[in-house]
Amino acid sequence: MYVISGRMHVVMDDGTESETGPGDCVVIPPGHNAWVIGNEPCISVDFTGAKDYARQV
Repeated sequence: MYVISGRMHVVMDDGTESETGPGDCVVIPPGHNAWVIGNEPCISVDFTGAKDYARQV
């Protein structure tokens, strides 16, 4: 994921926490909860799931 604007706080199921902001490029694996920090919308491009997007099982 590449963050364009805003900030996001992420908590992994194992308790690990991180924060992302503009210009950050991060991989956030399954097993997390995340929310926007502050009043500015968090706008990002999520490209990690592209290989499975719209794939029928």
